[in-house]
Amino acid sequence: MKAMLLAAGRGERMRPLTDNTPKPMLEVAGKPLIIWHIEKLVKAGLPDLVINHAHLGAKIEQALGDGSRFGARIQYSPEAHALETAGGIAFAMPMLDDGPFAVINGDIFCDYDFSGLHQHAAALRSGGDTAHLVLVDNPPQHPDGDFALRDGRVIEGSTRLTFSGIGIYQPALFSGIPRGSIAPLAPLLRAQIALGKVSGEHHTGLWVDVGTPQRLAELDSQVATLQNAP
Repeated sequence: MKAMLLAAGRGERMRPLTDNTPKPMLEVAGKPLIIWHIEKLVKAGLPDLVINHAHLGAKIEQALGDGSRFGARIQYSPEAHALETAGGIAFAMPMLDDGPFAVINGDIFCDYDFSGLHQHAAALRSGGDTAHLVLVDNPPQHPDGDFALRDGRVIEGSTRLTFSGIGIYQPALFSGIPRGSIAPLAPLLRAQIALGKVSGEHHTGLWVDVGTPQRLAELDSQVATLQNAP
């Protein structure tokens, strides 16, 4: 199974930090966000990676190269302008597997165990689902959440959790998106949820959407403290 890291966003709320640095290259405890993901994915047995980029994408390629120094094999999907999540995935589809593949937002930080993705991908292959989503507790900036979770199924409901930006998808989910077009992911997911074709899980550990300089600074301090703990 391949994994795709989404790294094409401009990061407007992170300015001026992102004026000269791609958002996924911002550092937490001395290491870029995207490298935290790469190292964890390799450790979890997912070394084959696709990374899309748009804003300052050359800097991402220069920093990561072919991925060999991390034990990874990286392919890049450059976008002339950001195509949003579903559009970026559809554009990169020729580089992804025929079967289920994982997608992770490059601008989050979490302690989710990526090794569990193999089992969920196998369930997608053998069943009729089109997606598996990792949900988290609602952060302060997103108190209403996105989707509900009941008995391992993602549903529309009043008691909602937040989509973490970590998911596994069947290629067919993106077959209706013309390559190169701008397309958000949420409408696709809601359509599949309505059909009862989305499984999910609740991750209760560390997860941060690094969306503002303040959140980045707080996370940097938190992770540094954890690393220095006896």
